[in-house]
Amino acid sequence: MPGGLVALLDDIAAIAKLAASSVDDVAGAAGKAGAKAAGVVIDDTAVTPSYVIGLTPDRELPIIGKIAIGSMRNKILILLPAALVLSYFAPWAITPILMLGGAYLCFEGAEKIISALTGNDHASEAVEITDPRALEDRQVAGAIRTDLILSAEIMAITLAGLPVMAIAMQATVLAVVGVVLTVGVYGVVAIIVKMDDIGLNLARREPPMVRAIGRGLVKAMPLLLEALATIGTMAMLWVGGGIIIHGLEVFHLEAIPHLVHGAAHGAAAAIPMMAGLVEWLVGAIGSAIIGLIVGAAIAGALHFIPRKGGKPAH
Repeated sequence: MPGGLVALLDDIAAIAKLAASSVDDVAGAAGKAGAKAAGVVIDDTAVTPSYVIGLTPDRELPIIGKIAIGSMRNKILILLPAALVLSYFAPWAITPILMLGGAYLCFEGAEKIISALTGNDHASEAVEITDPRALEDRQVAGAIRTDLILSAEIMAITLAGLPVMAIAMQATVLAVVGVVLTVGVYGVVAIIVKMDDIGLNLARREPPMVRAIGRGLVKAMPLLLEALATIGTMAMLWVGGGIIIHGLEVFHLEAIPHLVHGAAHGAAAAIPMMAGLVEWLVGAIGSAIIGLIVGAAIAGALHFIPRKGGKPAH
């Protein structure tokens, strides 16, 4: 009997070690894969605050919560199983699907620029909507739709960065990355959109330095939100353009990727002290230019498609 108990304890210890090893493997793989998706995560963080424009302050956090839930649903219920199924049964389909998503991001970014240049700003249209429920539904739907594309890129980058492992382990890593990044992104977004309220609260506190910090936050918020709106638009273009450039490389259509990468490498070589930053910046600008061209072409085509009444869409 004691011998059986010792054997059982040995088995339990072995299982515990195996479980701990698996946890370490998942954590390590998730950390490495998540780091590679950091650029898209930053873009997602920059894009999302624009979707609370026109909402009353008391509805900002609930709307961010709805978007976060939609983002989690995108990653866990839609993209995770789709990524695993495609990677095993139709890996050739992943790149074309991502390129379609990238083209949609390019279109969204180009539409924002066109709207701003023509004075037909979608943000202004959102503010003019008088039904609060309709405004919330529009903003949430738009944010979740854009998040689906960005999340697809995150999951694809994560899956591509994984070492050879069992499908259950891949699913676990994808789920961990999806949950952690979603909580991180929308936690930061929630802090950003409530920064003015935090500033007002600090401005009422007693120490003069704390009050000064609070007033500074309140004054800085309009500038920060305006900057984030611009960064969000650029993010759509450079992420969408980057997806398309990568897809062209996969299909061995090297002219445009070679042009962008060559410009980035050349600029980095010219400024060796800041080579990494310069290479990234020039590459991002090149991707954004490609994204703007693609998005403007799609927007132009859609604007000139006749509706049933015979007039072009606009």
